[in-house]
Amino acid sequence: MILNWRQVMMSFFIIILTNFYNISFTQAANIQWEQIPLETDQILLDIGFVPEQPERGWLLGTRNTLFETTDKGKTWELRNLNLEDDRYRLNSISFSGKEGWVTGKPAILLHTVDGGSSWSRIPLSSQLPGDPALITALGQGKAELATDIGAIYRTENSGQTWKAQIQEPLGIIRTIARSENGSYVAVSSKGNFYSTWKEGDEKWISHPRQSSRRIQSMGFTDDNHLWMLTRGGQLWFNFSDSFDESNWDGPKTPEGKVGFGLGLLNLAFRTSDEIWASGGSGILLYSQDNGTTWQKETSTENIPSNFYKITFIDKKVGFILGNQGTLLRYISL
Repeated sequence: MILNWRQVMMSFFIIILTNFYNISFTQAANIQWEQIPLETDQILLDIGFVPEQPERGWLLGTRNTLFETTDKGKTWELRNLNLEDDRYRLNSISFSGKEGWVTGKPAILLHTVDGGSSWSRIPLSSQLPGDPALITALGQGKAELATDIGAIYRTENSGQTWKAQIQEPLGIIRTIARSENGSYVAVSSKGNFYSTWKEGDEKWISHPRQSSRRIQSMGFTDDNHLWMLTRGGQLWFNFSDSFDESNWDGPKTPEGKVGFGLGLLNLAFRTSDEIWASGGSGILLYSQDNGTTWQKETSTENIPSNFYKITFIDKKVGFILGNQGTLLRYISL
């Protein structure tokens, strides 16, 4: 049978459409992150969920930004704190049971005992060294507060009084993180060294960086070991309990292996072997073999945002926080 030119063109057109939809369906089936619309263009800085109400969570950001979810992050509602102005940069949140804490800059501390239905403001001393940078709920009436110059304080009476945990602060820092067992790591403002502190230490212990590349950020794995991101997208791990500078393994180069040169800003483990790393200009990479090999996540490549923070509240639900009100939610496949 001889086909005329119209039949040939129609057959060709059908083949193209079929291939297009097959590709589209394949891509859609592999999407792991979805963007959640929010009524804000502020920078998002931290997120926390209420253990006794696991569907309920809170999202913080610049200019007093506070959102609440009651469906585990699928939708969010803007909440008003009725503060005297909108200058506050809310940067850290933590819950234990229904008791929660929020900190921010300029120095502000908020407290709730009912999962966030109501918030009260806890006065902070004008002599507090630095502004609050990190808050950790430790149990009923107990919390630990770290400032942006490395001062650490603890309360056991719902914030009425605070006791210093170290003799003197560290100095201006870039980032600070706390492990599950109470140890801290802080990166100096210029990224040229890092410091650690653990229970019983009288002061911070400083350590030199591992290479000529400055440190971008640091944090802890689920088993309380250190990770480090340096300029140029290098990743290091320290599997020693001593935090000594001689025990680093690396560097790994996630971006180099997938052909990108953008800076990595944050890292999080979804499982013991699966790592996600995020950075500027919407870069998002993942490894399923504990950092040996890396791939680029394509479902986020058209989102015009810097991805500042990754956090997984469990193996099935996670979030990425960025600028311009960007919030991504992990979809377990």
